[in-house]
Amino acid sequence: VQLVESGGGSVQSGGSLRLSCAGSGYTHKDYCMGWFRQIAGEKREEVAEIDGDGSTKYADSVKGRFTISKEKAFGTKNTLYLQMNSLRAEDTAVYYCATEASRCGIWDPEGPFGYWGQGTQVTVSS
Repeated sequence: VQLVESGGGSVQSGGSLRLSCAGSGYTHKDYCMGWFRQIAGEKREEVAEIDGDGSTKYADSVKGRFTISKEKAFGTKNTLYLQMNSLRAEDTAVYYCATEASRCGIWDPEGPFGYWGQGTQVTVSS
């Protein structure tokens, strides 16, 4: 399994960005996929997740502003997206995508069976 994020950058408060996570080597219907973010010196936190059946869940801090979605390309290639609108300075962080062969309700991407991308920086200026 490989995950590669893209789409990060700098934007002013109120602006939008769309993050992408190109994945390969797994079948999206069997995997929970999600976005996390980490501010330097702080614990990584989950932002949003999407299950194999397409059901989604969001952190309270991003509800109504962020939208997670996924797209199957061909074979075992998949793309995960995070559309971020109405961005705030407090959204500034390194964003990571993750996946695990599990249902989202019980997944543990930080465990030995999780996979992570390399991260992409999002900076929101006020």
